[in-house]
Amino acid sequence: MIGSRAAGQKLTTTLRVLLKTLSMNPAIADLRKDYRQAQLLESEANPDPIQQFQHWFKQAVQADLLEPNAMTLATVTPEGKPTARIVLLKDVNEQGFAFFTNYQSHKGQELDHFPWAALVFLWAELERQVRIEGYVEKVSVAESDGYFNTRPWSSRLGAWASEQSQVIGDRQVLEDRLKQLEQEYAGKEVPRPPHWGGFRLYPTLIEFWQGRPSRLHDRLCYRRVDGQWLLERLSP
Repeated sequence: MIGSRAAGQKLTTTLRVLLKTLSMNPAIADLRKDYRQAQLLESEANPDPIQQFQHWFKQAVQADLLEPNAMTLATVTPEGKPTARIVLLKDVNEQGFAFFTNYQSHKGQELDHFPWAALVFLWAELERQVRIEGYVEKVSVAESDGYFNTRPWSSRLGAWASEQSQVIGDRQVLEDRLKQLEQEYAGKEVPRPPHWGGFRLYPTLIEFWQGRPSRLHDRLCYRRVDGQWLLERLSP
């Protein structure tokens, strides 16, 4: 009897600890938010998706979001495996979306092998997402030079110091290489490395997602058909 009572008390204590732990650490599946900030209707959308993107991007900048130009870039390896990472948008115009990188990096080699990619922008504070698909080409030498020369001097040195995506022994390898370059280019302009430059994604699909209540989100998708943009609403 005494043993049963002790066992019961021990079980009760264990359950209390478990419940307290669960209350402090909610299950991932229980993390959710009901979106209610805005709507996206066909009557409000610009017939040109690039202009619609520029409108939303301007609002993201005005909202003082952390790096509104941060985007996920998804590529495909030669083996057909998808890979993704965050890069920064550096230009958008009627042609498409430009970013810059080391051409010898993993993403640079993957785009050289298979020049199609996808981009995703998430502006969580505005309850918005933009998804983009398209083919990719290197920008001109003049455009790569022009952007490179706008970068801070230290960032230009960094483009030379880093053999992006390659295995190195430790952090000191980078530090030593940077010091060497600082001495080499002291008081001088830093030229663009031949292995560094831009890509532009020419979109064939752009989807705008606006969070709505009850998970019935607005999804307006523009698809390029015979040189024209076709606007369709997708079910959430």
